[in-house]
Amino acid sequence: MAETIQSDERVKEISSFRQALIRPELGGIVGTVAVFTLFLLFAFDSGMFASQGVLNWSVVSAQFMIIAVGACLLMIAGEFDLSVGSMIGFAGMMIAVFGVVLGWPMWIAIIVTFVICCLLGALNGWIVIKTGLPSFIVTLAFLFILRGFTIYIPQTIERKTIIGGIRDAAEGDWLAPLFGGTIGKPVFQWLGDAGVISVFERGAREGQPVVDGIPMLIVWAIVLISLGHILLTRTQFGNWIFASGGDPEAARNSGVPVNKVKILMFTLTAFCATVLAVCQVMEFGSAGADRGLLKEFEAIIAVVIGGALLTGGYGSVLGAALGALIFGVVQQGLFFAGVESSLFRVFLGVILLFAVILNTYIRRIITGER
Repeated sequence: MAETIQSDERVKEISSFRQALIRPELGGIVGTVAVFTLFLLFAFDSGMFASQGVLNWSVVSAQFMIIAVGACLLMIAGEFDLSVGSMIGFAGMMIAVFGVVLGWPMWIAIIVTFVICCLLGALNGWIVIKTGLPSFIVTLAFLFILRGFTIYIPQTIERKTIIGGIRDAAEGDWLAPLFGGTIGKPVFQWLGDAGVISVFERGAREGQPVVDGIPMLIVWAIVLISLGHILLTRTQFGNWIFASGGDPEAARNSGVPVNKVKILMFTLTAFCATVLAVCQVMEFGSAGADRGLLKEFEAIIAVVIGGALLTGGYGSVLGAALGALIFGVVQQGLFFAGVESSLFRVFLGVILLFAVILNTYIRRIITGER
């Protein structure tokens, strides 16, 4: 006689639709499709999807992606870092001071800056762990501390808040091209010769492709997203990150080094901010005290759009990357569509509100709350 399996009323069944909803990347995928559809309809003839237009919004998106990777992993671990934007400005200024003012070789200036910023990130985490204070408060304090030093140091040394000459100081350096160069020039030249992408029709650059390579900023974004995704989904440490943010006490009782995980995630966030800072100063050839303003909030919004819960323990690096892509496409797409650029902030507010409401619904599905 066949055994009859009866459903247990204590087991909460989840419909296929709800199972799809709890995928962290769902919001980012839906948002990406909607945004691209919108601009394909209203800005297709503006050059947004020509080679130069694609490069523009890809570079902007890559900036968001780099800091979103660190912010995403930290938020999954249950913490926030509001000092990211100030860390970007501080790191760029340190490179300028070391490499231009003090005359150090640029590779030494870059490495020393990475060490200093990663130590500051670890200090953020250590203070949070040792004091038990909310990371919101601790990193908010560091936001002001780092921004203050970013303004004070160049004013004291150079009597100005912008230091140039970085590109000249990096000339011939072996490390600087990893942040400020491009790759794939022969491929893009071939695409230009084949008529696949636009080329200059006159002047000194006649016959050269308008886009002559992939900026290292985009390469760094792809590398960090790939490594972050693998770390989170394919390693034991990734499980520790989820556990540290989901239920820290239960994780500790299971042998997870929660404190170590959180400090390392603060360090990673500082590392990602420094990567963006180095790419920026190599691109612009200067460091400014106002660099990185509001980037911390934009990173958090990208992560939330990507499906991460504000309570920790749930999220996706790929989702955060899609959230960052939405940012870049919309910011540049409004310009191509001829829409007032200030509406970008309106979009951020609307999309954040929608993402938080969606994530709250997802949390209730996961926890069984009503």
